[in-house]
Order: sequence, then C-alpha cells, then structure tokens
Amino acid sequence: MAEFIPRFNVLKLGWRALRLRKTPLTATAAQIRRFSSSRGPGSFGLLFDIDGVLVRGRTPIPAAKQCFRKLVDGNGKYKVPVVFVTNAGNCVRQTKAEQLSHLLEVEVSPDQVMLSHSPLRVFSQFHKMCVLVSGQGPVLEVAHNLGFQNALTIDMLREAYPLLDVVDHNRRPKDVVPPSKELPQIEAVVLFGEPIRWETNLQLIVDVLLTNGRPGNTVTSIKYPHIPVLACNMDLLWMAEAKNPRFGHGMFLVCVESIYKKITGYDLHYEALIGKPSVVTYNYAELLIRQQAESLGWTEPVQRLYAIGDNPMADIYGANLYNRYLQSMRHARAQVQAQGGSASQVAGDIQCETVDDVKNSGKVMVGGSYEHRLPEGCSSILVCTGVYNRDQQDLPPDQTVTEQHIFHGHRDFRFDPNLTQPSFVVHDVLEGVELVFQQEGWPLE
Repeated sequence: MAEFIPRFNVLKLGWRALRLRKTPLTATAAQIRRFSSSRGPGSFGLLFDIDGVLVRGRTPIPAAKQCFRKLVDGNGKYKVPVVFVTNAGNCVRQTKAEQLSHLLEVEVSPDQVMLSHSPLRVFSQFHKMCVLVSGQGPVLEVAHNLGFQNALTIDMLREAYPLLDVVDHNRRPKDVVPPSKELPQIEAVVLFGEPIRWETNLQLIVDVLLTNGRPGNTVTSIKYPHIPVLACNMDLLWMAEAKNPRFGHGMFLVCVESIYKKITGYDLHYEALIGKPSVVTYNYAELLIRQQAESLGWTEPVQRLYAIGDNPMADIYGANLYNRYLQSMRHARAQVQAQGGSASQVAGDIQCETVDDVKNSGKVMVGGSYEHRLPEGCSSILVCTGVYNRDQQDLPPDQTVTEQHIFHGHRDFRFDPNLTQPSFVVHDVLEGVELVFQQEGWPLE
C-alpha cells in the first residue's frame, strides 16, 4: 500500500473546496453503453458497500454469497477489481477482511477493504499531534495503524480527570476524589465512529473543545475556531438485523454539533469530513481499484466504476458526487490540453467547488500529478436490501424512488436531490452485478 501513496499524493488538507461546473449527475444507461464501446480487460471495477448490501449485522444476505461465487474463477481469483467501501470504522482492515472472507466464503484481502477512516493515512500533518480519538473497538490500534503517533482515548482522559464524567452516578468517584493526572495538551479530535457511552464522549469532547485541549482547566473565554476536528462516517442511519434502520455516527455528530452551538453560539467546525459521501473517500477507493487491477495483471486503466449501495444519502449521493467530480476533471483536462498544457497538471492546479460542502468544512485537496488516467465515470446502483426498501416506500406517482423532503445528510453538505437518484435500482447485489456484466458485455458465469 505504501508504494501507492507517493503516486497518489492526494487527500491533503487545505483545499478551499472542489470547484466544479454543473455537469450531469449520474451515468445513465445510455452513457454506460457509450462508455462500454471499448469493452474488455481493464474496463471496469466494482465498489461494494457492506451493511445492507452484503450483510445485515452478522448475517450474510443470501444473494451476496451467490454473487461472489460468480465474481471469482475456479482458483478463487477475482474476475474484475473489487473493493469494499464501508463507513464502518470500529476495527482495522485485517479484521474486516477476515470477517468478509468468512461471511462471503471467498478470500478478501485487507488491501480490498476501505473503512471510513482509511484516508486518514495520508493526513500526515496530524500524525505527530496529540489527538483525542473517539469511537468503539480497538481505537488506539486503529489510530496507530493510520499513522497517529500520540493518541489518547476517552477512557484515558476520563481516568486522568475523574471529575469530568458525572452523568452516571454509579461512575462518579466514591468518597476520596483521586487527584487528576496531567496529560499533554490535546491538539486535535478524531471521531472514528459512534461510541458506546454517548454521554461520556459528548461531555469530554466538548470539554476538550471549550478548553483548547486542556480539559482540566477552567473555561475563561471561548477560543474560536477551536482545535481541529476530523470526523469519519456521516451516516445518520444504518441497517442491521432490526426491521428499521439504527442510529449511526452521523446521529452522534448531530449531538456534538448541537451541544457545542448551544453552549458557545458558534457552529462546530470540521477540518475534514471523511467517509461516504465525500469525494475524498472515492478518490481513495479509486486508488485501491487501481491497485487491485495491477494485481490482476491488467495493463489498461480502469475506465468505469460501479458503486453498489443501499443508502441513498451515503452510497448513491457519494457515487454521484464522485461522478460529477470525474466529469469536471475531464472537462478541465480537455481545456488545459486545448491550450497546449499537460493534463497531468490539472489535479495539482485546479481548485473546484462542489455543492456538497456549503461551509467548506470537509477540506481535502485532491492534488498530485494524477499522471494515471482517471475513470470516465462512476455509476450508482441502489439495492433494496438495506436502508432503502422499495416495498416500504409510500411515494406519490410523480415522485422518484429516492426523492425525499427530509435531508438525512450531514449539516455541511448542501442537499441536491438529484444526487440521491441512482443510475439503477435493483433488488439485491446479485441482480446489480449481473446488470453490470450485462452492460459491459462480459460473461459472469
């Protein structure tokens, strides 16, 4: 993986926003047929969401096993590049790969797995800072695996300052109050995913923001902007075994944002928002697709991506937003080439503005030379086995399948209902993959 990062050289903090012209949102069937004019090895790759597409909680969706049996040959080798793109983040890639291998009964490599926090590997400017990490599971292992060298957990903070967490009376210090321990000043907060004890995490995260990283100190004035906050996984809801969606990390972010604004009067500011539907996530996924294509021996660049998901506000919105970005990059490169310049200069020079980020809070620079050829487009495929269920939608005749009046996306993403409209709606992942191979003119059997 390391050898790809210098080539990629992207996803750095500091862009003022991806400035895109308004290009068509999604790849329509006609566009896909046009893209498919040069079919053959090296033509397309698949991006799979996990929860609601392949599994429900710990239970595999039956169509998923059938699908992956068809996606590998007799030797277990994938027929096309496959990458799993999930907003989950409570483990390391190795663990998720082992889980998928067991559930799908095919071999899944860690290099095929992208968790919501995976792009943080290239946010090197934060790696030497003292950061507070929030989430569940092996958060310290995750932080160190991503490159953070000096991470503190909520539990470590709570132990050092025992008077801070007092919502649960049973967890308050008994009798003699233990002395506080001095910790280094916290320089940034990294939110991996939803925690277990929300009241504890909410209280301590807000304490850190109000005290400029010194939660043992008295708040004398509000310093704003506060220390950097990086958040992964903006899903408001996700689908497990229950009949209705469950709260996701996006719901926790709503709580943090609301509390901070209620106390200070200021909006919580994010230095980066990572995970679907952000463009940075799909750029990183495209890197992994290229890596998988090379491992399959493909010499031609991947021309088309197909993203299969169950959540219109995460999977479909993100794939369509990335498709819009790709169209803008192609347009910008064509303009540069028409003026006698090199197309490889575009990614390092262009600054674009996407409609996803009103407050410019999800700041990532898609930089570097981008000497490789970018995909022509990214098509979105919505399955009905997760958050979106066609049978449960009570829509008037004139309303599209994913058009909603209630915006479930993140606060800093301006709602564009066109971006929730999938290229295709299918029943399940098997039907989706069969559709892709049919469009590409490839035999799936």
